[in-house]
Parts: sequence; C-alpha cells; structure tokens
Amino acid sequence: MPSLMRKTLLYLSEQKKAGQLIMGMPPTRTMALRFVAGEGIKEAVETARQLNAIKASASIDHLGENVNTVDEAGHAAQDYLDALDAIGAADVNCNVSLKLTQMGLDLGEEVCAKNLRAILDKAKSLKDNFVRIDMEGSAYTQKTLDFHRKLWDEGYHNVGVVLQAYLYRTEQDVRDVNEKGIRVRLCKGAYAEPATVAFARKADTDANYLKLAQELLQNGTYPGLATHDEALIAATCQFVADKKIDRSRFEFQMLYGIRRDLQERLLSQGYNLRVYVPYGNQWYPYFMRRLAERPANLMFFLSSLVHK
Repeated sequence: MPSLMRKTLLYLSEQKKAGQLIMGMPPTRTMALRFVAGEGIKEAVETARQLNAIKASASIDHLGENVNTVDEAGHAAQDYLDALDAIGAADVNCNVSLKLTQMGLDLGEEVCAKNLRAILDKAKSLKDNFVRIDMEGSAYTQKTLDFHRKLWDEGYHNVGVVLQAYLYRTEQDVRDVNEKGIRVRLCKGAYAEPATVAFARKADTDANYLKLAQELLQNGTYPGLATHDEALIAATCQFVADKKIDRSRFEFQMLYGIRRDLQERLLSQGYNLRVYVPYGNQWYPYFMRRLAERPANLMFFLSSLVHK
C-alpha cells in the first residue's frame, strides 16, 4: 500500500469525529465484524472455543484505549475481570491482552497499577492464566516497559509485553527482556511513527523483525511471533529447523479474521498458534489499523461501500 494511504488511514484511526461518522455506516460495521468477534464477552469466549476445536489457542482483547476518567478505567478493568471469569467457567485455552491507557495510565500510575494488579491476581487464581500488555504508540513505549518492570519486580510474572520491530530501540529491548525471562509478543508495529524513531521502509522493518525473532527464538522465553507475512514465517520455520529449536518453545500469533488458510496450514504442520480475538464496541481505531496494514482489507471495504 502506498505510504500516503497508510499514513492517512492511521491518522484517521486517531480522529474521534471521523470514527463517529464511519461507525455509523452499516457496511463499516459489517466489515469490522470480519476482524472483531462481536461486542460481548460471550461471543469472544465462543470464538475462543471454536479456535480450541482446531487446536489453536486464543488471546481476547476488550477493545478500548485512552480512557478519560478513573471510573472509565475501573469499568474497563471490571470488564477484564468478568472476561477472566468467563474464560475460567468455559475452561477454554485463552488468555487476555490489554492496553495500559485503557487501565488509566494517562490518569496516573497508581490508578493503572491498582486496576492491573486486580486483573493479574484474578488471572493467577484461574489456573495461573496469563496477561499480555499491548504496546501502543512510541510515546508510550518506555512508560509501558517501566510499568511492566515494576510489576515484574513485585513478583507478577504472569504478565508479558509486546515489542514492535519497526522501532530502532527494539533490539536493545529484546536483549533486556530476554535477560529477565519475560514473555514477548513480537509484531511489526501498527502506528504512524516518525522516521526519527522507526524504520520508514517495509523492507527494513521486515529485516529487523526476522533478526529479532531469531534472537527471541534462541534466547527468549516462549515468544509469540505475530505476523501474517508468509516470507517471514517461512524464514522463521527454516531457522527453527536449522537450529533444531523445538516447536514447543514458541508460538506463532495471528489476528482473528485474517489469513485463516495460513493459520490452518501452520496448525497442520504442528506449530503452536494463538489467535488474537478482539471484541467490544470500541472497534474503530483497531479496524482502521487493520485497513492500513493490508491493501486487500481496504479494497474489500471499499467494494462493500460501492455495492451496498
């Protein structure tokens, strides 16, 4: 996709007025449901159950970010406590992913810490379940890693982070988390970032992703390699074979609604796969970032508008 189009879509993902307009268009909601497993926890857990049936695991994410009040942060945290209870009751192979700004990070570290500790304690009580802290834009990278480190040092080891391959800093971040034994999801990165902090060329991001993935495979703790890029997946599989890395030591991760054929192929080849399953009614920013990632997503969306 041309760089300008991608930048435009990422810009729109942050515009609330544009979101209100686009979310009000019926074809948009229909398209969004290709990537979002409904608006409630029941739909998300049922999706996790269906994924388990094909031998995939899941990570559910109640969509939302950058809350404005302490009450909103508390409600978001309660949604995750309810989600963990639903996961436990259904006995599905599923963990949760969340954003710190959704937990109140912008309102103060203690607000966020209180909410996240409650979620981690709940996850721990349910067969030692796991919580992944999603990474947001680069303005939050150091804040997120510092916050995670604080919780880790408090003894919360059922929590991991996400690192983004398009950031220059990530090579050092990978070394740091490997030293601590912290579980990492490695992704390319889906936010609009300046060339001062991130690779501008896809080829450079891809090369860095592969280098970081290999470092995590050799020295990391059960990394999650999040990509739909067939070339990167093939190179990773070859590296694993060459280095005789057991497939139980890592997992591939993919997004709900994207490349089901590739997901099934990896499962048939004996690789571990986790599918990221978002749900909720705050789907607009997530939806726009998915359109920005792949031309096929955008073309399908535009076609649905023309033929509505």
